[in-house]
Amino acid sequence: MNDDFLKKLGYKALDSRLKRISDRMSHDIRKLYKEIEIDIEPHWYLVFMLLENQHSVSISYIAEKLGYAHPSAVMIVKRMSDKEYLTITDDESDRRRQMVSLSAKARRSMPLFKNIWDSCEAAILQTMGTDLGIFIYLDKIDASIKKMPFYDRFKEEYLKNVKPI
Repeated sequence: MNDDFLKKLGYKALDSRLKRISDRMSHDIRKLYKEIEIDIEPHWYLVFMLLENQHSVSISYIAEKLGYAHPSAVMIVKRMSDKEYLTITDDESDRRRQMVSLSAKARRSMPLFKNIWDSCEAAILQTMGTDLGIFIYLDKIDASIKKMPFYDRFKEEYLKNVKPI
């Protein structure tokens, strides 16, 4: 008997089910990183990959390309810099803006990291089997939310159902 409460809720729990899957994957990736003594976080790979072929980019550029809020990008960049994977410098043309690039340590580590990420990709594909249709649905959801933010949809639906006191 399957007693998965989130599954029973269906669409009402979509965000929670996606988060649960993401959390489980991140937990397991973090566990393997610890076992093989790699001092990075699972979500950093996107920044590594984005910067791999870039000389130097702004934190705003990272946030925009990855779809992160600027404060989230700042926090990730700071943590990666604290571990000496990123070099942060002031932009020569605008001292208020900081430029980010991979450090020598990161560049040396990239072949190992790529091997790890390729293994992760293979594990994801193994988990999903041959049906990759989920990406079509994720693309549709993403495009729909870009067209009209979820907040606006949610508020519109809520206001339809509000009963005057």
